[in-house]
Amino acid sequence: MIRGPGRRLAGRRSEPQTAQGSRRVEPATIRGADLASEVVASLFARPARTGLTVLGTVIGLAALVATLGLSRTASNQIVGRFDELAATEVVVTARPPALNAQPDDIPWDAPQRLARLRGVVAAGNVSTVDVGDSHVRTSPIADPQRQTDLRLSVQAASPELFDAIRAAVRSGRLFDSGHSARNDAVAVLGPNAADRLGITSVDRLPAIAVGDDLFLVIGILDGVGRRQDLLSAVLIPEGTARRLFRLSAPEAVIVETRVGATRLIARQAPLALRPDNPNGLRVASPPEQQRIRNAVQGDLYLLFLMLGGVSLLVGAIGIANVTLVSVMERTGEIGLRRAIGATRFHIALQFLLESGALGLVGGIIGASVGTLITVGVSAYQSWTPVLDPAAPLAAPVIGALIGLLAGAYPALRAARLEPVEALRSGT
Repeated sequence: MIRGPGRRLAGRRSEPQTAQGSRRVEPATIRGADLASEVVASLFARPARTGLTVLGTVIGLAALVATLGLSRTASNQIVGRFDELAATEVVVTARPPALNAQPDDIPWDAPQRLARLRGVVAAGNVSTVDVGDSHVRTSPIADPQRQTDLRLSVQAASPELFDAIRAAVRSGRLFDSGHSARNDAVAVLGPNAADRLGITSVDRLPAIAVGDDLFLVIGILDGVGRRQDLLSAVLIPEGTARRLFRLSAPEAVIVETRVGATRLIARQAPLALRPDNPNGLRVASPPEQQRIRNAVQGDLYLLFLMLGGVSLLVGAIGIANVTLVSVMERTGEIGLRRAIGATRFHIALQFLLESGALGLVGGIIGASVGTLITVGVSAYQSWTPVLDPAAPLAAPVIGALIGLLAGAYPALRAARLEPVEALRSGT
């Protein structure tokens, strides 16, 4: 209820006077309850428009909360995947021998020695086989219609390597320790090598020739978690490579460790493999894991935060637009309020509260919708939802602040209207 010089209150009372006997004018006032009722009445006077305006804010804040939650959830999955693969790998190789010095070779039983260390999940030898100028072909007869001789990498592997690189089989099987002990002429193809050779299955017992040596293909890989170069290689047993190609020693040992055990295994592996000269071996482990993980997580967080900010800006523009249209439509009402005693402050405060209320309601609904989206997407992807508790709690406050900022210009414009001009424009 507005009270001022232009409106007489119920009941009679004596007018206050100054010392000279002149009548003193009371400043116009308005009760908080009356102002709140005016704001609620204005919002519900046009429910369709109010609903659409709130919908814009809901979409913006729901997008903000959902993107923040999904960014944390996705970052947690990526970081977990990083820990699972890159942060659990140790590679041991032999250092080049000094002049006239005995080479520091990796022992053939390196996987068995490393398997005794606490924290090692799997370990396997891998070596590049020097086949000279020999090519890999699938037919002993040269076919002029298609290329049958290919230059492919030939790798000698111990059976334990497939566990260390997390190999998956598309067709057939992997060779085992028996094949290596018997020096069997068998091979496992990477998927890219199999495609180039035109071998899609091992049901018909396909064979390939490496130079003059014939190998039976017993398996085709579907993928690997580590050592992507093996996807385009021909893998043969380590014992076979020793017999046919005079492989003198393993080139490297791939070790998979448990999460957090890489530094320990990196220190212990040289002693376990060459206690007589551990300095002759080189150990490579992922450096600065925490920095890399933080960089990945920070980039994802920034990306999703920018997307949510754009959505929120759209909602703020919607509030400003609707509030400005409301000022233009209610020019006559503003003039009438000014004529009966409302001050510029009262008019500006009412429109600010209206826009702030729109943002507040949109923030509450948007926070709920954004949380449900995060949980729903995580459940669909079988992820563990990770949501910052500050995000849904801060969303209503952010919505109210956005509403106040968006309604600042329309409120000032309404407050600057003169009573006579507003009444003339509103008639």
